[in-house]
Parts: sequence; C-alpha cells; structure tokens
Amino acid sequence: MSTTPTISIVDDDEMVRDSTDSLIRSLGYRTLTFPSAEDFLGSGQVTETSCLITDLHMPGLSGLDLQSRLRDDGLSTPVIFVTAYPDDRFRKRALEGGAIGFLKKPFDEDTLLTCIDRALRKP
Repeated sequence: MSTTPTISIVDDDEMVRDSTDSLIRSLGYRTLTFPSAEDFLGSGQVTETSCLITDLHMPGLSGLDLQSRLRDDGLSTPVIFVTAYPDDRFRKRALEGGAIGFLKKPFDEDTLLTCIDRALRKP
C-alpha cells in the first residue's frame, strides 16, 4: 500500500475535475476523480481517500449530502468544498460539518493547496 496520500475529486464539471486532478497530481499526490457523489461512494475507494475535494451543487447527492453520508458512516475524511454559487447558509453548514475549506470557483490554487496541507495534517 502506498504512503502517498490519495486526494479524491468529486465534481460533475469535467473541466474543473480534470484541471484540479492535474494540479494535485503535479504536486505528487495520488488522485481519484468521480463525476458524482454516488460514483465516489460506490467506488470502493472511500476509505482510501486522505482528503476529499467536492463540488457543492451536483445532480443527485450534493456535496453537503456526501459530507453527511461520510460522517454518518463514521468516517472523518477531511472535505474541501468548491462551488460556483457560494452561499453563506451552505458555507456555514459545510464548516459546521467539519469542512476544511469552502472555496469559490474559480478558486485560487494557493488557497486550495493550503487547505490540502491543513487537511493532511489533521489528526
């Protein structure tokens, strides 16, 4: 088993998913990408994920639904939300649910990397 952290990216926007994947891989992390929360949950890779980057608004399960499902399953996977439609109500719910970050698309790469560093240091 690799000691390289695995970052899973869940976003229904293929361009965002691919560009985020490319950025994260360029830093030496292992990445997994999924077009939906349902695909991620059914992948068998949930427990291998060191940090989850997820879109907030997606068809089917939303990012907040995904965060809740992980918590309900007893997982403390660090979550970073990205969204094109930031809303203080959703931001508050995400952060109260333990999110590491809540970023507006297009997000600043340095801010995302800071969130990932914080997520991977979290006990």
